[in-house]
Amino acid sequence: QVPKYRASLVDPYREHLRKRRAEDPAVPILHLFEEIKALGFTGCLNLLHKYINQGRVDADRSHISARRLARMLLTRPDNLKAEHHDLLARLTAACPEMTQLATRIRAFAQLLKPHPENADTLELWIAQVRAADLPHLHAFTRGLGRARDAVIAAFTLPYSHGPTEGVNTKTKRIARQMHGRAGFTLLRHRILLG
Repeated sequence: QVPKYRASLVDPYREHLRKRRAEDPAVPILHLFEEIKALGFTGCLNLLHKYINQGRVDADRSHISARRLARMLLTRPDNLKAEHHDLLARLTAACPEMTQLATRIRAFAQLLKPHPENADTLELWIAQVRAADLPHLHAFTRGLGRARDAVIAAFTLPYSHGPTEGVNTKTKRIARQMHGRAGFTLLRHRILLG
């Protein structure tokens, strides 16, 4: 969806800016500023910078933040709305790096369901990521390598330490609720009675 903005002094010059940026995408903002100033623009260079950086020159196009795109990439495809499927398909097809990233993320998501063959699949996934030109995923694979045994156990064994972590979280929450005023005895009683 297209974000809504307040009216700006730059709005009357949007078509000129759009045309100039289509002709020469690398045109310096200072040149654009001088051109629209000659056409009657009364605002400052900073206002033009902000207008362009917000993507308002192309305001009829859909804009998406990096955080929202990451959330869409990490969401199960079954849980995405139809319009998000279409948007995600367009965005991931926009460049080869995005296509590779989406493919690698989906392949990694398959590993999250424990299965004995996941150890070999993980090694293959790491090799594919290292062969790709995706520096952030390279850092992720280095982290996986540092905890290789734990990662392989998590991907291959049906066991989970989730219940233990849940008890730890609950204990810490109860201790915070008491604001540190009570000792171990009261904490123990609250846990046992809770």
